Amino acid sequence: MLHRLKQLAPEPLLRAYHFALAYIAAFRYGFPSEKMIVIGVTGTNGKSTTTSFIAKILEESGARVGATSTAIFKVAEREWLNDTKMTMVGRFRLQRLLREMVDAGCTYAVVETSSQGVLQYRHAAVNYDTVVFTNLTPEHIEAHGGFENYKKAKLELFKHLTARRHKTVRGVEVPKVIVANADDEHAADFLALPADKKYIFTIRGDAKDEKFSPPLIPCVADDVILQELGSSFKVRDQKFELAMPAKYNVSNALAAITVGFSLGLPFDVMARAIAKIKNVPGRWDWVECGQDFKVLVDYSPEPVGLAKLYEALNLTKFAHKIHVLGSAGGGRDTSRRPILGEMAGKWADTVIVANEDPYDEDPMAIIKQVAEGARKAGKIEGQNLFLFTDRRAALAKAVSLARKGDLILATGKGSEQAICVAGGKKLPWDEREVLKEILRPKT
Repeated sequence: MLHRLKQLAPEPLLRAYHFALAYIAAFRYGFPSEKMIVIGVTGTNGKSTTTSFIAKILEESGARVGATSTAIFKVAEREWLNDTKMTMVGRFRLQRLLREMVDAGCTYAVVETSSQGVLQYRHAAVNYDTVVFTNLTPEHIEAHGGFENYKKAKLELFKHLTARRHKTVRGVEVPKVIVANADDEHAADFLALPADKKYIFTIRGDAKDEKFSPPLIPCVADDVILQELGSSFKVRDQKFELAMPAKYNVSNALAAITVGFSLGLPFDVMARAIAKIKNVPGRWDWVECGQDFKVLVDYSPEPVGLAKLYEALNLTKFAHKIHVLGSAGGGRDTSRRPILGEMAGKWADTVIVANEDPYDEDPMAIIKQVAEGARKAGKIEGQNLFLFTDRRAALAKAVSLARKGDLILATGKGSEQAICVAGGKKLPWDEREVLKEILRPKT
């Protein structure tokens, strides 16, 4: 009934409803964001990884930390997978999580903040102190009505930063800070908004130095080495070693390091934290059950992120590459479906298109749109292209085809804990656990 009323309500009334609800939720839980330093992370790719990296760095410095992202929830020592299928949870749940962080003695809260969350004012009653911009590429375009609207929603978070008052946490006034990826072409739009201090991070050679002159404070990665099993780089003469490979993970780590730098954390402490990180759930997540081939689970639901994932995997030679993928959930960014299929068809030796999150859309219709892209790249159904509405069967097919030295790549789900189907139903799911169940009989 409530869902139906929302559909019928005029847009201004609906916005007022969402805005009011945000403050009612904050009031209900005692405005918890006023009692911590709140760091918001937004962008298209890397938000969850960056959020986790920031939390680990802050913990290594001795602080108690809370975090909420697409991948995980964290309240001090307690950490668990996000089972909501939402990047940014609803207003009451978000405020309750922030309240739990305060009650657990957390000084910091790191909040992955989505554009859709901003549109629904989930951020409105959160007093952010630092906001981080990772990058911007086309995503959720149909939901936002175009790329410019999508970017505008992201920019609203940065406008919100200084619209809220400065707070004092543990006797110290907290400045308003922007941290932005200078290697992204849209960074200047985010840096143009007001803040007490503005920091940029860049992998040397990617940024146009003349565009980002003082008073911007730079954090530069030098001597970047990308290898099959990890990467290393230096920031201000401190060496960092990361167990996760790929240039984009260096950028995610650098974003977190820049946040730490803005907070005055020692670089050697941050290096220790980065060295301890093995993975983020569902992001570059290897599944090992003793098999003689590799299995990797990675979220990567959109073309730019997938291209970067392929680039990282190309550092390793595999005998045969099998890619299991779906596409954006039902009713979302339908234009990307054949693009993802064509990308997979060009990169992988075998493409398996599977159900992902159809919601109320016909699952096979989505699958066929993705498969059409793979056919365009030369794949032939029944030979090196397979279609499944049952995702478990799709993964089982991939395992049955894999031989020594091969790679199975499963994208689109990551660590999500459900598959969303018609009628608002959620089917329990964990890609990594399902793969383990399939792999164990073979070991």
